[in-house]
Amino acid sequence: MAGLRNESEQEPLLGDTPGSREWDILETEEHYKSRWRSIRILYLTMFLSSVGFSIVMMSIWPYLQKIDPTADTSFLGWVIASYSLGQMVASPIFGLWSNYRPRKEALIVSILISVAANCLYAYLHIPASHNKYYMLVARGLLGIGAGNVAVVRSYTAGATSLQERTSSMANISMCQALGFILGPVFQTCFTFLGEKGVTWDVIKLQINMYTTPVLLSAFLGILNIILILAILREHRVDDSGRQCKSINFEEASTDEAQVPQGNIDQVAVVAINVLFFVALFIFALFETIITPLTMDMYAWTQEQAVLYNGIILAALGVEAVVIFLGVKLLSKKIGERAILLGGLIVVWVGFFILLPWGNQFPKIQWEDLHNNSIPNTTFGEIIIGLWKSPMEDDNERPTGCSIEQAWCLYTPVIHLAQFLTSVVLIGLGYPVCNLMSYTLYSKILGPKPQGVYMGWLTASGSGARILGPMFISQVYAHWGPRWAFSLVCGIIVLTITLLGVVYKRLIALSVRYGRIQE
Repeated sequence: MAGLRNESEQEPLLGDTPGSREWDILETEEHYKSRWRSIRILYLTMFLSSVGFSIVMMSIWPYLQKIDPTADTSFLGWVIASYSLGQMVASPIFGLWSNYRPRKEALIVSILISVAANCLYAYLHIPASHNKYYMLVARGLLGIGAGNVAVVRSYTAGATSLQERTSSMANISMCQALGFILGPVFQTCFTFLGEKGVTWDVIKLQINMYTTPVLLSAFLGILNIILILAILREHRVDDSGRQCKSINFEEASTDEAQVPQGNIDQVAVVAINVLFFVALFIFALFETIITPLTMDMYAWTQEQAVLYNGIILAALGVEAVVIFLGVKLLSKKIGERAILLGGLIVVWVGFFILLPWGNQFPKIQWEDLHNNSIPNTTFGEIIIGLWKSPMEDDNERPTGCSIEQAWCLYTPVIHLAQFLTSVVLIGLGYPVCNLMSYTLYSKILGPKPQGVYMGWLTASGSGARILGPMFISQVYAHWGPRWAFSLVCGIIVLTITLLGVVYKRLIALSVRYGRIQE
């Protein structure tokens, strides 16, 4: 970024048509610094949004049981899904708002909603009844606040040139991944407070291991609002990096160029939405299935499954950060479309390796027909193992593949080496598909306001995170990993075919109309 900055500050950004006032516009050093300060504030916003989501994920179930003993695992599924539902609804709305008003407004309102959601979460012990529904509302509101992802990405797309776009989108995705990784770490730091903690009687606030993380998240949200008000400025540049007028500028200068016109390729837009949906759908189902899969295949106890898979998911997060850094360099050499294709192929290979083979079968669990694998087929029960207390006596709990799942009797075991190799490959391919989808999407849309389009893309991802676990829970429970992963491989093949059909259309708007050479 330093090299890019020096080049941008020292060389004038002249257009292709000398003498034309519209294109003979320089980006001053002051404008450049202000633009990148604003973009970096949005990096922070994305990081804090991710932390706000993940900081309580490991404690939701015990906290729900504490505040409302009537809550069951089925209701837990709704609590988890409410975040994605809220984000799916809110993303297009905030995107539309940001197209016609200063982006500060949508960002601040969305963060205030998140702060309010966290405060509600901290006071869930107050109502005399129906506490579980208040938690449902709190998580839904947090998802609505997270709808500002569309604003963050649309602002960044509009404030960067084509040359800067991939790097800036990679930085956003990297901040998002770091937030998901560090959220549970922050949660762990507060476990010393215990379930009881201390109570601030004046305001009836319980400060314990469940509430302190959301209070920290609320405080960081307020700090984020202050930084947005102090630093964020409205900036728009065209695909070459020249300043453009924007309807959501607070003050539009007469020295700024008009946004180049051109019709957006709607076929390419729909294709990227489908590609992005599939990428998130596949990773969501993979995250969901690894705990029951490893318990069935390797006879891991609940405690072992939570510990080992927690380490695996954390390692995938670190791997994603490394991938984002590498992709920024690789995209300059082979282009985003080729990288996206490569990412899909790698994910397909990962799931193909997961297919069971051989004549060795998993250990059968005869003693108990109600282990914590998937047979009871509610979304909450799929993920319930993540919140089970490690203090439970796992020695008394039968392990292995439950006889209630008929496929356990005839499906070969997935060897540990298979599983780990697959994890590495899926962890390599998914971040690539995620990042390249966003990057190509922003370039296809061009320099016009992208809020609504980014809102729909975010909404498609939220829908995928809801449908992925539902799909895998049903298929895995009834037909086992061979059918489940075969269907996933089939979905990826269809997606690769779609990418091949639209491959030539996935180009920047300025390239499509000949204003910039690809």
